[in-house]
Amino acid sequence: MKKNFKIFRSAIFLGWLCLALAATSIAAGVWAFQMTTTVAAIGARTASMATAHRRELAEVVAKVKAKARLRRVVVAIPVAGAAAMAYFEEQDYQDWLADNPQGSRRMYACTVAVLSGEVVDEVLQDLPSALRPNPEIILGAMPDCDA
Repeated sequence: MKKNFKIFRSAIFLGWLCLALAATSIAAGVWAFQMTTTVAAIGARTASMATAHRRELAEVVAKVKAKARLRRVVVAIPVAGAAAMAYFEEQDYQDWLADNPQGSRRMYACTVAVLSGEVVDEVLQDLPSALRPNPEIILGAMPDCDA
């Protein structure tokens, strides 16, 4: 009788253990499914945000290019171009001055000269060789900003 009781007790324990392990496995499976769907949702949201950001960035770049193109066209007209160039330059100076309240026109000219000097070769390479000036001539016209 004692042996039967031990077998019965072992069977009950093993049945309980199997049920506990099965319940734990099911709970772990449900948890893994929930985490997988959460990660998938976050990934989809991130991808859509990245696409939207790329679209917004492309739109901003297109607007900047259109603005630059319009400036080039207006500046190409002799009299109106000179006035427009002065106006655009003053606008750029005022924008720069808002970011640099302690700045002066000389500091602005030096900032523009440094930035222009960085891209002068690239811009000159885009010109036809017959119209391309010597880079030293252009760089020689830049203000001396070391002082």
